[in-house]
Amino acid sequence: MLKFLSDLKISFYISLLICALIASIACTKKTPDSITPTPTPTPVLSLGKVQVWLTTGDQNKLLNKETILDLVKKDALMPATIAIDTTVKFQSVEGYGAALTGSSAHNIYQLRDADKQKLLTDLFDADKGIGISYLRITIGASDFSLADFTYDDVGYGQTDAELKYFSIAEDEKELIPILKLIKNINPTVKILASPWSPPAWMKTSNSLKGGKLRSEFYSSYANYFVKYIQAYQNEGIAIDAVTPQNEPLYFTAKYPCMDMTATEQSDFIKNNLGPTFRKENIKTKIIIYDHNWDHPEYATAILSDPETAKFISGSAFHGYAGNVSSMTPVHTAFPDKDLYFTEISGGDWAPNFSDNLIWNMSNIFIGNAKNWSKTAIMWNLALNERTGPQNNGCAGCRGVVTINSVNSTVSNNVEYYAIAHFSKFLKSGAIRVSSTCALPSSQLDQVCFMNQDGTKTLVVLNPESDIKPIKITINERQFSYSMQAKSVITLLID
Repeated sequence: MLKFLSDLKISFYISLLICALIASIACTKKTPDSITPTPTPTPVLSLGKVQVWLTTGDQNKLLNKETILDLVKKDALMPATIAIDTTVKFQSVEGYGAALTGSSAHNIYQLRDADKQKLLTDLFDADKGIGISYLRITIGASDFSLADFTYDDVGYGQTDAELKYFSIAEDEKELIPILKLIKNINPTVKILASPWSPPAWMKTSNSLKGGKLRSEFYSSYANYFVKYIQAYQNEGIAIDAVTPQNEPLYFTAKYPCMDMTATEQSDFIKNNLGPTFRKENIKTKIIIYDHNWDHPEYATAILSDPETAKFISGSAFHGYAGNVSSMTPVHTAFPDKDLYFTEISGGDWAPNFSDNLIWNMSNIFIGNAKNWSKTAIMWNLALNERTGPQNNGCAGCRGVVTINSVNSTVSNNVEYYAIAHFSKFLKSGAIRVSSTCALPSSQLDQVCFMNQDGTKTLVVLNPESDIKPIKITINERQFSYSMQAKSVITLLID
């Protein structure tokens, strides 16, 4: 018993000693040297900058410039959402814009000089506005003119094969003055011109509506194009390209139109228009078809004739029927001939901003570019609050901008922002480069270009209702971004 008590006492004192030692250590005041310093974060080395421009379907952001991002060294362990390879190149860009129809020119012309200048600066100056770089104009009247006319109208039953009465006086009233103002703002803007109809006396219908071009006037019509191009050149306006006929497969309209089969168009180009251009030293491009995606065989049939093809620069398409993907087989069959997209219109039938933004970006801008088009051109540049003036054409077509004829206010429509995401950042001569996406286009759509100054322009569309974090790699660099729901971004990359 005495031994047990003795052992217990010893254990007790040992326990006290251990507690005292622990307390002493805990209470010892640490010196500054004994504190472990917080590590300084290693600075991220920026390898370039990325400017972000954002438009959202809810219109909370409309071509807003967002926070600048840093490019950093590529992390091979983190898979890319979008991978850009600038060494793989495709077609070059010629431009983005809309049609300066007679109605559009009239609406702009009616503005006070200061308001006119402000609007045109916003539309055509890339620094102060959206930098539209490509225009389509009509050779004579269209469904959006103030009246029917051509440049050689004579009395019923009369003809003018030598074109003695040819005159562009109608265009000199409003269209040409507006074009000159535009050229002062953007001297490099390109112009494509398309006829809705030849003069009535050249046609089997003896009318601007319907009918065909009479074979005995093929030569006169070729000279009609030459006179038109030369007359515009005398005004200081270069016509970069022409199409022989707008929408040659639609010839029952109540506005100027004409039936022209692929065989007839080929014959006209091969035996008249092409040789006449060559004889007169006309450098203006000849672009064929100029109608919907649903009949690409029209273009391939003409290009299959080598004698015709030697005069042709490319084929033009509209987006009212068919699918944008139909352009790629035309390129595959004739890779030396360019592709152009020349017409689509928004309208009252599609009022939802978000839905229109997504459709236009997916099909008209991203879609056309990915299917080899060098342009994307909307229809009317500027209509009034009644979607006019109309010349027996579309009663609900929407302009890129709306000009109120009463108070002269200007409203930007969804097409304005769709164009802007390309036109403001891509100059003529930019090259589409490879960009692959890990997600299907229904979840994320994109296309990338390299400008001549070395900057890269990536346009990305998020059509879905949720935010999408994305990682983008470009050669050996990368950056990350969170895309808002139903939005489009243009990224300008150093």
